[in-house]
Amino acid sequence: MSVTERRASAVSAALAQDRLGVPSVVFFVISAAAPLTVIGGSVTAAYAATGVTGVPLAFILLGAILGLFAVGYVTMARYVVNAGAFYAYTAKGLGRPAGVATAWVALLAYNALQVGLYGMIGAAAQPLIADWFGSSPPWWVIGLVAWALTGVLGLMRVDVNGKVLSVLLLTEIAVVVVFDIADLINPAASGYSLDVFDPSNLFVPGIGAVVAICIASFAGFESSVVFSEETKDPRRTVPIATYVALAVISGLYAVSSWAMTVPIGSDKIVETSREQSSALLFNLAGQHLGATIATIGSLLFVTSLFAALIAFHNTISRYVFALGRERVLPETFGRTSPRTGAPVNGSVAQSVIGLVTIVIYAVFGLDPVVQLFFTVGSFGGLGLLMMLAATSISVLVFFAKNPSEENAWRTRIAPGISSVLLIVVIVLVMANFDTVLGVAPDSPLRWIMPAVYFVAVGFGVMWGLVLRANRPKVYANIGRGAQAAVGGTE
Repeated sequence: MSVTERRASAVSAALAQDRLGVPSVVFFVISAAAPLTVIGGSVTAAYAATGVTGVPLAFILLGAILGLFAVGYVTMARYVVNAGAFYAYTAKGLGRPAGVATAWVALLAYNALQVGLYGMIGAAAQPLIADWFGSSPPWWVIGLVAWALTGVLGLMRVDVNGKVLSVLLLTEIAVVVVFDIADLINPAASGYSLDVFDPSNLFVPGIGAVVAICIASFAGFESSVVFSEETKDPRRTVPIATYVALAVISGLYAVSSWAMTVPIGSDKIVETSREQSSALLFNLAGQHLGATIATIGSLLFVTSLFAALIAFHNTISRYVFALGRERVLPETFGRTSPRTGAPVNGSVAQSVIGLVTIVIYAVFGLDPVVQLFFTVGSFGGLGLLMMLAATSISVLVFFAKNPSEENAWRTRIAPGISSVLLIVVIVLVMANFDTVLGVAPDSPLRWIMPAVYFVAVGFGVMWGLVLRANRPKVYANIGRGAQAAVGGTE
């Protein structure tokens, strides 16, 4: 390949640079976490399914564990700038075959988290449309509308997506805060209580199930690194965006899950959650603020899901782009639009997966909430946990092999502690995966779904070894990011 051809290839295989600042990255990260969706759905599910009242404390502890993880994660971002994030980090730390295996897990997990949202957004919008127009289309029609809008935005400039998310997210958080204030100024007869933050109400037999349900609520916080190639100053933007997003998410979850207990009473929150399920948040808003505000909250619940769809779509398309650029996937995926800088083929590929999923669930009449949002989404959450643990270990190994001026806290202590804690969390999730999925303890799904990841890891390692044996130049480029587009291809 000539120098001119290499330069042209580099341009077409480059994401748009200098388009995202700290606020935009924070919007992408928090939108993927979907705060209103978590508070309206996952929090009540945690109370109802486990019978444990220490849910607010669980969010604080999980936020602390992920904060420890973030220390090494953002430190490594200074040395590895790659839209592939987990894939690139594990390739640099644990070796290229492990990196390819992580990429396969990432594609499975993020696509599962993304497509699961189509089921929930369809089901959540149905009652609103029925109230307004007297009847509502099937959930899958609504899902297809959301799918089309997400796909179109995925082909646009990344900063356009950031602006859309900023409006949706700020409105969403404002409503959550209003709901929290309304709950706090209308306490139950028993008055205010902080016993939900008492460790004795969390460290009980149901703690594993609580952790398993709540950890998925943080999905997306790690995506700041995915946008590192498009930020104005990666060394500054990525750490700030990661810490700000994690602090906002964990703080909002903890306060909101506590505020929900105030008008009900912590002794009755489990029973009430089981009776009202995901409607509890909006029922409380209706009692304290009126039906109109409750309806607005329900509408923003839908826009929260749409914001998460946009955020995950952009994350997935960049993973596919990173793998295509390095030719781990077909090279066609490693191309961007000259006009927008968007990873077009990666975006289209994700849209195709979303479309196929919606069609399959519609044709077979499967439940969009239980069998798509919760089951498939829980599968994605487990994959995310596996990647977090692998990446934390990779940070340790990387800095052990590549001594730097970074201090021990960033390169050894924090990553070491987070690695141990994340492995403990994985064990707890696996032991309680039936509760997360909402299936019987003897259901084969609780083992089949985790096994899919182990199969993916096996195939990923095998593909990495095949590349090493048959395509050594491609193998050498694994994890190199933008450098792989210049001069290192076959």
